[in-house]
Amino acid sequence: MKLVITGGAGFIGRMLAQAILARGSLTGPSGRAETVDELVLFDASAGAPLPPSLARAKLVLGDIAERAAIDALIDRPDISVFHLASIVSAGAEQDFDLALRVNLDGARHLLEACRRLGSRPRLVFTSSVAVFGPPAMGETVDDLSKETPQTTYGMTKAIGELLVNDYSRKGFVDGRAARLPTIVVRPGRPNKAASSFASGVFREPLNGEPCRLPVTLDTMMPLSGYRTAVGNLIRLHEAAGEAIGADRAVGFPSLDVSVAEMIQGLKRVAGGRTLGPIEMAPDPAIQRIVAGWARRTGSAKARSLGLARDPDIDSIVREYIEDFLD
Repeated sequence: MKLVITGGAGFIGRMLAQAILARGSLTGPSGRAETVDELVLFDASAGAPLPPSLARAKLVLGDIAERAAIDALIDRPDISVFHLASIVSAGAEQDFDLALRVNLDGARHLLEACRRLGSRPRLVFTSSVAVFGPPAMGETVDDLSKETPQTTYGMTKAIGELLVNDYSRKGFVDGRAARLPTIVVRPGRPNKAASSFASGVFREPLNGEPCRLPVTLDTMMPLSGYRTAVGNLIRLHEAAGEAIGADRAVGFPSLDVSVAEMIQGLKRVAGGRTLGPIEMAPDPAIQRIVAGWARRTGSAKARSLGLARDPDIDSIVREYIEDFLD
């Protein structure tokens, strides 16, 4: 079978591709485990060269909002898709038209291309807890909470979830939407996500660099380590559609922690490392976006499907040190 990962040149896309290549197979449209004999990473830009562990993957550059590019990509009935490509939160707030073009038009082109195959392929759409917002969300959100996004990014993700639900109901795809918390710790440099500081508060100090923190220490965020998130994306792909139900959105398990607790975990795990300083640098725009997100999440549906939760913040920091520093 063929596997396509949109946004595949990014950090999570690469980690997901490596995990699937190591696994060797996924459940195909046939309902049986099928060997992944073609893996395509589709992205708007290549980023860093692919590592040797992805030598079997093919990188295809293109625009997710160009229908012809997507039609050329989705060209086999025995296919599965992980749709990660997106304009992220702060970037979507800055450029509304680009967010609609990439996040909505891109998702629609992808779903339509899968529909034309006639084989009902599995498609995992990465959504976000940003689909929730005040005043309806309350202190804790779960799979039954009303979606009231307060950002353009969250709005596009909420629409994407509804599209996945209806294309699945009609039998065009076997879709599922992964409602992700903030994923940490991402290596490299900060991106345009409003949540970028949640990786930076670990990454920069561990690199001996200063971290400029745009939010207050009592800011609460649901987090997931990248190893756990990648494993859960695969578990969600493998789950039976009947077990997911009519609402194909699944809130991923998370750790609900404050920024102060993140820093405490960093200091516990750092050991003898000399950490770069963490400096308070309030950014009202970032604080406003983050304040509109859920503080705590429930994940009963995800746990019933076998999705995992990180044991604690310390384990997430250790994994980053093991994978990217040691």
